[in-house]
Amino acid sequence: MDATLRVTEAEATIQTEDGPMPAHVALPDGTPRGGVVVFQEAFGVTSHIKDVTRRFARAGWEAVAPSLFHREGSPVFAHDDYEHAMGAMQTLTAGGITADVLAALDQFDSGGIPPRRSCVVGFCMGGSVAFYAATLRALGAAVTFYGGGVSKGRFGLPTLVDLAPSLTTPWLGLYGDRDQSIPAGDVELLGDAVARAPVATEIVRYPEAGHGFHNDERPDSYAREAARDAWSRALGWIERYAGSQDPLA
Repeated sequence: MDATLRVTEAEATIQTEDGPMPAHVALPDGTPRGGVVVFQEAFGVTSHIKDVTRRFARAGWEAVAPSLFHREGSPVFAHDDYEHAMGAMQTLTAGGITADVLAALDQFDSGGIPPRRSCVVGFCMGGSVAFYAATLRALGAAVTFYGGGVSKGRFGLPTLVDLAPSLTTPWLGLYGDRDQSIPAGDVELLGDAVARAPVATEIVRYPEAGHGFHNDERPDSYAREAARDAWSRALGWIERYAGSQDPLA
């Protein structure tokens, strides 16, 4: 990542079957190498999620973070406001998520970014969504940071274990062994399931990290070494499967 690369940020609107969906967009200076949809944590499109889009843009990718809570007014919650964040999560449905994922990916299609150069990355709740998105279309790459729903489905969707045979996109999973919400045993089950998927997959586990270890705005969760390694691996995975030395024509 080139930290000196100029980035342009803006608020945008993506049209979905259920109305407009706000999104934060970060663009690199010059023609992007491809696109990355960044799926939010349970707290909404926070400043951390916006920073993630900025990091991808500095690496040369157009990054879009859609508000999956747009049907509820696109709220953003404090990182310790679990009550309202969990309440917002409970409003999500399989149909709504599907519509939102496809609408976000369609933005890349209409902008001239082909599926092979389109990627999905998600954190926490969004990590589950990114995994599901990787079953809907054959994309360049997908990355999940501590996504739940491994052995018990969320939002009316099947479990990640059950979805694994349907993966059509190379997928990387990044998990912390101290994550109390996603037991290490579940991650092992997921590893066995994705190993039989028809695309490249990999799971990386961090023994000293817990849930939310990548979020540097949560000092109680952030694990610096794991976060740095995971980010490097995420960029490497995207580069390996969706990247090219040549920008889009």
